[in-house]
Amino acid sequence: MWQCFLILDFLNQELMTLFNPGLITPFSDEKGLHIPQFPPHGTLVDQANEVALYLQNNQDNDDNRDWKLVLLLVPLDQLCACEQQQQEISSLLKRVVKEVDDAVQLLRSQLRSTIVSVALWDGGVSANQRKTCPCIHTESEGEFKLQRAVLAHTLQESLGELMEQKHWYRERDDFTVTLQATPLIRGLSSYTGTEFPCKDLSASSSIPTSVHELRPADVKVVAAVGDSLTAGNGIASSPNNILDVLRQYRGLSWSVGGDGNLTTVTTLPNILKHFNHNVTGYSLGVGNQDSSQAFLNQAVPGGKSKDIPSQVRALVTRMKNDARINFESDWKLITIFIGGNDVCAHCENSLLFSVENYIKFLQESLDYLHKEVPRALVNLVEPLHITPLREMHTDKSLKCPTWLVNILCPCVVLPEPNSEALQILETLNRGYQRSLHELVESGRYDTRPDFTVVIQPFLRDITLPRLPDGRPDRSFFSADCFHLSQKAQTLMARSLWNNMLEPLGAKTFSQDFNSASDLKCPTKDSPFIRTYSNSDYLYSGPPPTPEPINDWGSDFSCNNLTPPDSQPTSVHKLRPSDIRVVAALGDSLTAGTGAKSKSLLDLNTEFKGVSWSIGGDKTLETVTTLPNILKKFNPGLKGFSKGQGQWQKGFNLAVAGAKSLELTEQVKALIKAMKENKEVNFETDWKLVTVFIGITDLCNYCLDQNNFSPKNYSNNLMLGLDMLYNEVPRVLVNLVDIMQMDVFKTVKKDTLLCSLEQRSSCHCVINPADNSPEVEEIKRINRNYQTETEYLVSGDRYDGKEDFAVVLQPFFHYSFIPQTGMGETDTSFFSVDCFHMSERAHAEMAIALWNNMLEPVGRKQAYNNFTHDRSKIRCPSEASPFIFTKINSLPSPPVTTAGPTTDSIATTLGSTTLPRCSPSIPVWVPVVVGVVSLLAGIIGCWLIMSFIRRTKTKESANSVQSRATGF
Repeated sequence: MWQCFLILDFLNQELMTLFNPGLITPFSDEKGLHIPQFPPHGTLVDQANEVALYLQNNQDNDDNRDWKLVLLLVPLDQLCACEQQQQEISSLLKRVVKEVDDAVQLLRSQLRSTIVSVALWDGGVSANQRKTCPCIHTESEGEFKLQRAVLAHTLQESLGELMEQKHWYRERDDFTVTLQATPLIRGLSSYTGTEFPCKDLSASSSIPTSVHELRPADVKVVAAVGDSLTAGNGIASSPNNILDVLRQYRGLSWSVGGDGNLTTVTTLPNILKHFNHNVTGYSLGVGNQDSSQAFLNQAVPGGKSKDIPSQVRALVTRMKNDARINFESDWKLITIFIGGNDVCAHCENSLLFSVENYIKFLQESLDYLHKEVPRALVNLVEPLHITPLREMHTDKSLKCPTWLVNILCPCVVLPEPNSEALQILETLNRGYQRSLHELVESGRYDTRPDFTVVIQPFLRDITLPRLPDGRPDRSFFSADCFHLSQKAQTLMARSLWNNMLEPLGAKTFSQDFNSASDLKCPTKDSPFIRTYSNSDYLYSGPPPTPEPINDWGSDFSCNNLTPPDSQPTSVHKLRPSDIRVVAALGDSLTAGTGAKSKSLLDLNTEFKGVSWSIGGDKTLETVTTLPNILKKFNPGLKGFSKGQGQWQKGFNLAVAGAKSLELTEQVKALIKAMKENKEVNFETDWKLVTVFIGITDLCNYCLDQNNFSPKNYSNNLMLGLDMLYNEVPRVLVNLVDIMQMDVFKTVKKDTLLCSLEQRSSCHCVINPADNSPEVEEIKRINRNYQTETEYLVSGDRYDGKEDFAVVLQPFFHYSFIPQTGMGETDTSFFSVDCFHMSERAHAEMAIALWNNMLEPVGRKQAYNNFTHDRSKIRCPSEASPFIFTKINSLPSPPVTTAGPTTDSIATTLGSTTLPRCSPSIPVWVPVVVGVVSLLAGIIGCWLIMSFIRRTKTKESANSVQSRATGF
């Protein structure tokens, strides 16, 4: 039989009982043992004497046969490191070491079959120490912790020397002494362990049949799905080892890890092990989701909501096939935590990572679990409120690898403070959280007594951990300052457990990483894991069904629409209300080909009135186009196209199938049409011309690589722009970047029309096999088209006139095809041929173009954001009321005030013009002077080189003579 005794303090004995259920401790009333009152503040020698006397007088103890474990904990609370007491520290340490030595000698003289384990213990700052150690109140928490750590290290070394000197401690076979290698210091190094305070660990008298009567001890199986935070990436990585973040420390994962025990590793399974030693399913060690040690931790690094359906299927398969699990009768606790990577990637494909798709994937996953898994409680953890983590990458003193996180999570890190992009991020994050509640509160998963889903909201709001100086505490993060370290995972495990014991309607919905919460315990009145039923909580019911979308119009919220008193003379001072005329040049996309087609019969119809850049059908409330937005600022706008065909085309000169070579012809036709239109004052009206062309060039590149080369494409653009520059006054040109065409290969419908028409519309892009050399070549040419366009516009070729500017609008630079469902392309953005754009896509392009116009050059959004939202149209601000050009995007020069002397000099210099050559000097004079100067320079160089050669020859001869006469 084993008996366990503790000097100084109480230690949880549950871990020992795992190995020996018959363990006896003097702190238990098992077998009627008397509970001795050891002196709580006596010396170690006094307490050692009490233990020895207790054992000698205990009738249940066989001193020769029963092995005893005595834990001798050396307290730190009597040590003080204040500056005024430094001289006493050395003698105090010696006194403590001697006291340990005396206590061990006493135990050795009186006990047999005994192991004494000595450990340094810091139970926190006691009331006594607050009185005897005044610097506790004057020094910062960080300084005090550091001093205690140094003292602990010094005392640990001194005790180690004692163990080496007193080798006779271990001369007997029935007695030995060991020293714990690491001090047990609460608040310094023991961040990841947790004390277990619960007393009632009992399971139900019989296996419950209702999930609403499930006690922690009834749980037999734990499991989890999610992303890298559940997979355990970088939990135990050192602060500077970024590569180790790739390692998946699944055994330390907050919701499903099972490494070690609760005293060193705080995880949900390690808490549950105290209630049920036979709990299974937790992951161990390191490895990916397919390793045997991962077990029921099926989280995948980088996982997004669209990956959860496949994860839960893999999870259920493992459950069904593992002999350790009785799939039908064992109660299962499954934790789902996902959404961080969706937020990180939403700006790359806003439709795929929309709130609607997020909840759709979660619903599919929960539906599958509800259908397939008996006896299960699902912890659905709200997505982390992610925006506070941005601070880790704004404080340069933390030296976080922000460049890496820019790759991992660009949509969170890159937005400017107070920007619209950041507001979109915040709205999306909150939308994910809100949608989970709407799904669960519909009652969809409470149709049978042995299954429920409970939302655990502790991560809804987070408080970033901070150092004493107020900076974020990097120790809660892995080396990349993105994944979480074991310290943070410890707090998450505690918070998850506490959430599980809190009733619905009263759950904690914030996580303060600066405070370490204690574990809550089941009570006699509330012994169950809380669900809606045992919390007396009423669901709000399913949300109302959204109204069907009847049109693709937009809401308009801009207020400052008043035009200025006079028209500007500079294009860099151009407001939306100043624009009197709109025009557009391009191909079938601008012509509106197939935008509202329903069948092959009207596929080639040009619906010009809904064209994104030039259409003017109806109003903005029902049809979103650039002119319909501009009409809000200037109802007298001219030039937009209406209806179908050529009758009301206005200044929409785009031609279906047009190539860039034909742009100049369109420009000529536009100039002619403007001059002949009596409603347009060609000289004084401000004009906005949108140019988008090049798709047909790319689609035919493989047939004629020379004529459709990037250089020729750029040259064709240049010729058209030059013509506008030279012949059209008062014009701003929107040059829209060509889209990435390879994404069209993903657009598919189960129709013959889609398959045949798409291939014939763009042979060189659609026909090559995926990942073939032909596809890679067309991608390269596509990028070169974009590069050549940017190079053309970025120079000063079109900067010579105050009333002309070309602005590259790059919202198509990184093209994303909207997706829905299990990653399929959302074909509602395409016409019946799967190639031309539908009216819905035209509306999104119009919004993207308009918003690009209100963004400074160099900071424009370079990707499309195709999500249906009637409120996406931005407004000019009072600070930036103009349409942005290269010039007005530059920061304003600083204004300085100079003294009188400087003023006079500046005035003189400012009024002085650079001298010019007199017109009386003949043109040939500077040419002759230049030629004569060149000849004089050549002759001079020849004379100098000749002199140098003669000098070197003479020195060489003298050197030979010297060597001949030397020693």
